[in-house]
Amino acid sequence: MLNYPPKILIAFGETISGNDQIHKWLLSNGYPELAALSNAIRGSEDAFHWLIKNGFPQFGALDHAIDGDLNARKWLVNNNFHFLLIFADACNNNQDAKNWLLSRDLQIFIVLVKKIVDFRDNQYFDYHKIHF
Repeated sequence: MLNYPPKILIAFGETISGNDQIHKWLLSNGYPELAALSNAIRGSEDAFHWLIKNGFPQFGALDHAIDGDLNARKWLVNNNFHFLLIFADACNNNQDAKNWLLSRDLQIFIVLVKKIVDFRDNQYFDYHKIHF
């Protein structure tokens, strides 16, 4: 994720906040992996599978690591995606990970962490809406 231009990362953050217009822009302007990652973070298993099948397993592992999956965390370490692990840890309110981002002047990732945390904190599960 460090190789994306700041404006693309800002756009990615907006898709996490639910901006469908920017989501479509990412899809049609060469960043379908970020659109899929956003959808995966927002709960889409189809997007997760798209990431795996289309050459972005690191983003699939990131999505699951954000959700606390220990195997995904191990996969990120074993495949040298240490930054993505730090990012996932920051999304899970690990202060050391947040400090690591701040100490390297990676403020954009702190903004992304906040958007992901805000999204997750505002989700609720309604058992009345279960589809059988």
